[in-house]
Amino acid sequence: MPDASASRPGGWTRARTAVTTWVDPLVVMIVAVFVLGLLVPAGGGFAAALDHVTTAAVVLLFFLYGARMATREIWDGLRNLRLQGGMLASTYLVFPVLGLAVQLLPGSVLPEDLQTGLLYLSLLPSTIQSSVVFTSIARGNVAGAITGATVSNVLGIVLTPLLVGVLMSRAGGPVGGSAGATLLQLLLPFVLGQVAQPFIGDWVRSRKWLTRTTDRSTILLVAYTSVSEAARSGVWDGLTVGVLAVLVGVCVVLLAAMLSLTWSGGRLLRLSRGDRIALLMCGSKKSLATGLPMASVLFGPVAAAGVALPVIVFHQLQLAACAVLARRLAATDPDAVPAPVR
Repeated sequence: MPDASASRPGGWTRARTAVTTWVDPLVVMIVAVFVLGLLVPAGGGFAAALDHVTTAAVVLLFFLYGARMATREIWDGLRNLRLQGGMLASTYLVFPVLGLAVQLLPGSVLPEDLQTGLLYLSLLPSTIQSSVVFTSIARGNVAGAITGATVSNVLGIVLTPLLVGVLMSRAGGPVGGSAGATLLQLLLPFVLGQVAQPFIGDWVRSRKWLTRTTDRSTILLVAYTSVSEAARSGVWDGLTVGVLAVLVGVCVVLLAAMLSLTWSGGRLLRLSRGDRIALLMCGSKKSLATGLPMASVLFGPVAAAGVALPVIVFHQLQLAACAVLARRLAATDPDAVPAPVR
């Protein structure tokens, strides 16, 4: 998701501090909401009302996505076809293949609902803010990262639901969404936001608090409603420390594989060092901020809770790993100006 603050002077410093912290505050809030949903699940009329509020929040979220995204920025950055093609191939071809490979694990090793969640994770678009900031820290092609991650998110509004419908139905995934719900709750609000962008785009981009509050509120609403439903239906009863450890291990393998493939793929594409860094940072990541709200549309509440956990675990791992990689790449940049000797 684009963040206008990242392009203003001083914005990078604040953003770097936020995303290079090992513990993401958003993940902490989500974990707190998960615990609340397990201990105090919503029920009866309150649960029904909460479902309507969550739906409205998702619609508003995707409208704001469209309203704050300047269309010209997308088209201006598409000229580097090798970089942009590499990013899209990593996000929507290579990663889904790895997600399908996870489905070969026996259910005794990793429960099927978590396997489904990992497949869903592999179909999500890339992140924007953290990808761009880590690219900047590593002295990579920031403009290419902004464009690639933005295009990934725009296409993800269409591609992710399509891939979910094709791949997850074949993998036995409990897809509960419909084409109508996808159109009305995701695509239509985004298109309307793009139509309104010339008129309200500057206003929306200048109010960081609005977009930040909408993003986080929607994610927390989706997390609470899905966990509440899952708690009432008993979907979490089989989750043990051992299962969680296996999930973390699989996420580590997926992340390591994508980091290796994107870095080596950049070399095969004969990209410059700056472009390889952009491909590494954008092609290896998946968006929690888009993934959880979209799951509430594409899946039923119980299934949404099952797919949420892998997305959250992978999100935290990618922040920690890329924070270390970005600093190491910056330190080994041959074009970096050495610090003066005192």
